[in-house]
Amino acid sequence: MDPAELEELVKKMEGMEFPMGEIEGIILPQSTCDSWDAIQKFQAREDDILIATYPKAGTTWMQEIVDLILLEADVDKSMRAPCFIKVPFIDLVPMKPMKSGLELAEEMTTQRIIKTHFPIQLIPPSVWEKNCKVVYVARNAKDCMVSYFHFQRMNKGLPDPGTWDEYFSAFLSGDVPWGSWFDHVIGWWKVKDKHQILFVFYEDMIEDLRREIRKLMKFIGKDLSEEVVEKIYHHTTFQAMKENPMTNFSVLPNVVFDQSISPFLRKGTVGDWKNHFLVAQNIVFDEEYKRKMQGTGLNFRTQL
Repeated sequence: MDPAELEELVKKMEGMEFPMGEIEGIILPQSTCDSWDAIQKFQAREDDILIATYPKAGTTWMQEIVDLILLEADVDKSMRAPCFIKVPFIDLVPMKPMKSGLELAEEMTTQRIIKTHFPIQLIPPSVWEKNCKVVYVARNAKDCMVSYFHFQRMNKGLPDPGTWDEYFSAFLSGDVPWGSWFDHVIGWWKVKDKHQILFVFYEDMIEDLRREIRKLMKFIGKDLSEEVVEKIYHHTTFQAMKENPMTNFSVLPNVVFDQSISPFLRKGTVGDWKNHFLVAQNIVFDEEYKRKMQGTGLNFRTQL
């Protein structure tokens, strides 16, 4: 986007409200709901790689890693555009002159990495028809909740999250954009063996990023040297991404993401929930968690 277009966008967005709607009981931006037919008709290609996540589960991190694997660690090429341009977000239909994720994807001639936060039941059918490879990143619910709370505070296109206590209840009941964390991770977990889906845990990436990069390379079908793994590793550490204008969203104006409220890349740790959860909240959360996750076979770590 050139400076004139950016200025036009800033003027349009100042003081605007961004209403939310619903698709199949899932809260989504109204602009996404209005474009639902087009989103469902999205045409996947056989070599597409879809990165699917619940919001704030390490999406941007995974995008950058997969991009670098496909580029065989050519860092200069990875800097060709901000992450939200080079990896189209098919859920998003922003204001003009910004292009929608569908438009960006349509224009791409090289192999595409696509991003979505949709739960499994809302994925466009062509993704399965073309048997696309999908990388699903899952992050423990407590840290996800904290990260999403801060993200909603600074993201002007999403509803104000209210107080931490209010948000705690909303998140637990799934009354947040893109729906319930529980339904999301369980839904994707249940189908992981029916399609080409690599299920990755955020906590595993924090624990041993090199190991997870190797797993991703194998899944994508790239046999790359340890030297390449090292390059990808160094370029995708939290600090490197926080300083990289192509991944830290600093190119977006404050009327879109107000990073004076909270940085887009905030902490990137496991266990920050302990700084937010009250003892009573933790008890309530653990009871609800046990009730919803029992028998799923899904195990998350909330500390390392």
